[in-house]
Order: sequence, then C-alpha cells, then structure tokens
Amino acid sequence: MAFNKFQDFLGGLVARQRDRFSKNGAPDIDDLLDRLMGNIGEVSAIVAARELLDVYKGLGDEGKKEFFFNIEQNFNAAPASVKLAFDTYDADPSSTNLNRLYHAAEPRRVELLRRLNQTPGATHDLVGIRKDLLGLLRDHPELSAVDENFMHLFCSWFSRGFLLLQTIDWSTSAAILNRIIRYEAVHAIKDWDDLRSRVDRPNRRCFAFFHPALTDEPLIFVEVALSNEIPGSIDSILNDEAEGDVDTTKFTTATFYSISNCQPGLKNISFGNFLIKQVVQELKADFPSIKQFVTLSPIPGFKRWLDSDTEEDSADLVELKAQMRSLDIVVDNVAEHEEAIRKLVLNYLLLAKRGKYPLDPVARFHLGNGAQVHQIHASADLSDKGLAQSYGVMVNYLYDLGYIERNHEQYVTEGNIEFNDKLKSSLLKG
Repeated sequence: MAFNKFQDFLGGLVARQRDRFSKNGAPDIDDLLDRLMGNIGEVSAIVAARELLDVYKGLGDEGKKEFFFNIEQNFNAAPASVKLAFDTYDADPSSTNLNRLYHAAEPRRVELLRRLNQTPGATHDLVGIRKDLLGLLRDHPELSAVDENFMHLFCSWFSRGFLLLQTIDWSTSAAILNRIIRYEAVHAIKDWDDLRSRVDRPNRRCFAFFHPALTDEPLIFVEVALSNEIPGSIDSILNDEAEGDVDTTKFTTATFYSISNCQPGLKNISFGNFLIKQVVQELKADFPSIKQFVTLSPIPGFKRWLDSDTEEDSADLVELKAQMRSLDIVVDNVAEHEEAIRKLVLNYLLLAKRGKYPLDPVARFHLGNGAQVHQIHASADLSDKGLAQSYGVMVNYLYDLGYIERNHEQYVTEGNIEFNDKLKSSLLKG
C-alpha cells in the first residue's frame, strides 16, 4: 500500500513537471538518452525516463530494433577505464580494486536501465521492452549481451523477497480474474463460468505470485485440484462438478494441474520453483490431511521428438521410435496403442536429453525442483492440443517432501532423475 501511494505521488509529480522539462514537439529519443544519462536533477531524470519510455512505445518495429542496436553499440563500458582498472587490480588484487574493476566493466546500458526504472510504471514498461528484445534475438544474436543485462537486473528486481503470494478466488478483483483467463497457457479457460469452477469450488485452489511494481499483474499462477486419489486424466479435473457438500477434511492429494507464466518479458526468470514450494506449505497448513503433492502435466516435446531423429538418441531409443512410426498412429487409433505410447513416453522423459538434463521442458522444470516421475497415463488429454503434443499422454510428477532437496541436488549435479520403481519394467537401458 505504501509503495503504491509513493508511486502515485511520483506519477503526479511527473505529470506536473513534463511540460517544464520537455522540448516543443515530440522529443527525440537520442536527446532523451543523452539527458537521462547526463548530470541532471532527480526530478528531471524521472521525467526524462518517462518521456523516453513513452517515445519507445510509439516506435515501429524498425525503430525499436534501432534502439536496441544503439544501446548495444554505444552504451558499453569504456575500454580505457576497464584496462586501467584491470591493470590496477593485476598489480594489487585487493577487494577494493576488484570492486573498482567490477564497476568499470559494467556496461553503461545497465545504468540506463536502472535510471529508466526510477519513474512510475517503468518496471512494467521494461518487462514489455524485454519482450520486444526476445523477439529479435533469433535473427540478431548479437543483441544477446543486452538481454543478459536485462536478465541481471530482473533477477534482482524480481527476487523471491519481493514476490507476494495471493490466493485467487471469486472475490479477487475482476481485473486480475480477467488476466487469469487470458494468461492460462496449459488448459484454456473457456469463459467466466469455467473460471469460477476452477477457483470457487471447495476442492479447487488457485495461487499467484505478484510484484509490488506490477499492479494487478500476476507473474505466474498455479491451479490446484484437491482429491482423495491421484488423477489420471485432465477431464476428471476440469469436468468435476463437486460443490459445497465436499468434506474438505478428508482430502489426501493436491494436484498441480496447470502452471502458467504470465509475463513473456520475464522469460528465464524462475518463479515456479518458489511458487510450488510455498503453495505446498499453504496447503499443508489449511488441509493437514493432504499427504500427496503431485502434478498432472503435459508432455509438450514428445510428438516433436518422436517425429525427428537426433544424434543424442541411443540405439535402443532409435529402434523404439522406428517401431512406433511403423504403427502408423493417428488421432483415431490412439486407444489401440496406449501401452506402446506409454512406454515410449517414459523412455523419452528419462533418456532423451539435452546435455545431462531432460529434453522435455516441463520435465526439466519439475525434476529440477526435486520431483520424481511417478505415473504415466495414456488417453489423459484427448483435446486437440493434448493429442498433437503427446498422443494424449500425461504424467504425474510426485513432490515427496522428504526427498525434494536430495532429488534436486542429485539432478543438478549429476542429471539424475528419480522415478517410481513400478516403471522400471518399461525402461530401456539407455
């Protein structure tokens, strides 16, 4: 609340002062960059930052690309200052000289981003600017250094200590609920009735992380189903019509069935691991009877992997993929080949790797958090999306609270993947 009041105060100050500090006509973005990075007073800097952000919003695609190339080429550290600081440190490697080298080597665009962020609403704008930058990286990898600078600052600005966990229910503001509908990325929310069924039933919970600088903008949210057993299909969750007569003291299982990142500009800034662990603690406090924490997760990379050949695949995997292709599986005959599909999905999750980590992005996320592969379910998601991604197969990842940290450490250091012993009979040697 205090933060928002201060932001409102700054916003009013900027609105009152813009006419004083702005030139006649539309300000030039290069002039604003020079002014912002020059020796000006605090109020002038706040106004210049807001003007620069507003001018950026009005740029076309080409203008935005020119902006990024400008700060990549012209807002680096000064080579002479870096060399002098390095020579000084080389002669006397003290902590003081190391700090001087660190500051000398920092690109000027990092300070530019800091100064931009001092004006009201800037954090939201900068997240949007990074989204634009990410869209350019594939064709312009030379801009990756600029993205690294955004990442460096965002990791600080969006650190765990600044995140606020909020329960999303039917009393949550309409602005936030509307964004939950829009940002849902795993199982689309059809309408407001569908949303209400996910947040307003006694066996449903929804939690989201927020940041004080992004008003009413969730960063990430998770939808949870409470039950007495581990679900084997998404329909059993989405089409459940449990109402107020449910005995909430008898729940034994919490299933995380949808996790959606809401801000593309915060890609690779990790929130999900903190979210799940904090939600587990919230659920344990509210429902002491719950002992099992699992996911019901999609397998987005499976079909794409099956349809391609990679040098990393073992001979056994290559042979198994060839057998699958020979079955000529299509949407209409998935049910006839459930066992074969389930077996290959398991081997894909455990043996298909990028380096020492799983190829599948959802598997990397949950296994990296310390979960284990628990059950594989065929015909678990027969939506068009589910069939296109994985022939309808879904997976339960189990968060065994007694082993999460051990699993995480073994995964990070060795790439070790824990899985249910009952699945061993379907696993190739790799």
